Amino acid sequence: MGKPTGFLEYTRVSPPKTAATERVHHFNEFIQPFEPKELNKQAARCMNCGVPFCHSGCPLGNIIPEFNDAVYRESWQEAYEILSSTNNFPEFTGRICPAPCESSCVLGINQPPVSIEEIEKHIIEIAFDKGYVKPRVPVLRTGKKIAVIGSGPAGLASAAQLNQAGHQVTVYERDEKPGGLLRYGIPDFKLEKNVIDRRINLLEEEGIVFKCNANVGVNISINDLTRDCNAIVLAGGSTIPRDLPIPGRELNGVHHAMHFLKQQNKLVAGSDPLAKKNIESNVVDHLLSAKDKHVVVIGGGDTGSDCVGTSNRQGAASITQFELMPKPPESRSTIMPWPTYPMVMKTTSSHEEGCDRQWAVATKEFIGDETGNLKALKTVELEWKSDDGKPSKFTERPGSEKIIPCELVLLAMGFVAPEKDGILDTLDIELDDRGNVRATEKEFKTNIGKIFACGDMRRGQSLVVWAISEGRECARKVDEFLMGVSYLESKDSSLLV
Repeated sequence: MGKPTGFLEYTRVSPPKTAATERVHHFNEFIQPFEPKELNKQAARCMNCGVPFCHSGCPLGNIIPEFNDAVYRESWQEAYEILSSTNNFPEFTGRICPAPCESSCVLGINQPPVSIEEIEKHIIEIAFDKGYVKPRVPVLRTGKKIAVIGSGPAGLASAAQLNQAGHQVTVYERDEKPGGLLRYGIPDFKLEKNVIDRRINLLEEEGIVFKCNANVGVNISINDLTRDCNAIVLAGGSTIPRDLPIPGRELNGVHHAMHFLKQQNKLVAGSDPLAKKNIESNVVDHLLSAKDKHVVVIGGGDTGSDCVGTSNRQGAASITQFELMPKPPESRSTIMPWPTYPMVMKTTSSHEEGCDRQWAVATKEFIGDETGNLKALKTVELEWKSDDGKPSKFTERPGSEKIIPCELVLLAMGFVAPEKDGILDTLDIELDDRGNVRATEKEFKTNIGKIFACGDMRRGQSLVVWAISEGRECARKVDEFLMGVSYLESKDSSLLV
């Protein structure tokens, strides 16, 4: 590596952030870039470790030691070419990926791991600034037409790869603009939407056609697409949220997290979230706001954290976040050895801005007033029993019930399956036991010959980096299906570099 002793000389440093008291007054990104000297030091920490476990920790198989070495040498074009060979959208993963690669970093055995995610973000932003990122228009076209349904990270990655293979790709998105949950689920303070627009513009220059407000199975006929296209990629995501069917669920003030986040993202974009074309059948038809309300977020994951950050910016009176599981440890334990992904305590930037976090809490009932509005909820503390060190069963702690005042509850408990109405029902696509589209990881092919599936729609709710990986691998299989052989890069081949 560039500096063999770097990991002995430097420790991990996080990039500077705008103070929490200031950033809660806007929805802009607030993590500032490293100074050049500090970026050089962080890249120098990458060890000549022999077996780079970060490769296997990354679902994309990113060639991490090599691009770290290029960053250390300030060879920016080389670093960009290495990174973009395996990752279509490092500007997304560099901002919102939980970085499983860092959990696998060899240095992380006894030191803080290398700042891989931040280095990745710096590579792509510097590449844009220096003009290295340019549209790559295929020289030859195959004449094959492909429809990609869904413009989230899986759909975008699949479309980008198939376009590079020379096929004519059209992406169908039911919302106003492309991006899926990148645009409508991730708050702007984590991912400003001009970052998405910049990439979409590049993909359009490369020849991809985007059709928005195009809800396949509703105002676009799936039968027409199957007749006119040589292949179809289903990348619609896992969009049915997990519900909490307890007494009082019908009260005004209990809402799914994604409805809340999507409305705010539309407001930031200058769009009217209550415009008729923006109101989906299963979404509330009035504006949700946390202003001056006592807010309870049920769910301790990233979506719950996003609700906390958004509620703070909207001016909530108080924010409480519940997690069903017990409080995780601060560091790895015997049941989560390196290089597995550790389920340790995670404090996000949104938590830093203000939130009362409570673990091992279950919600028993939503309590309303005489007008049908939420005014409180009833909770109970849980006692967890462990099986081989892992929490496995819980019982309610006697006498621990509480009534907590609140006017807004946001359900952030994940997603269970893709929506069945429209495409899946019309085509009679086979589903697996969890309700996801049945398509093997090796072939990505559904029970209908020329229809493929990838991303959360196939594997269930997962990470953005997994969605990009799925889109890339699916594209390779579609290309093989159409042409007999594919020269698109695959994850497995990238690990041989």
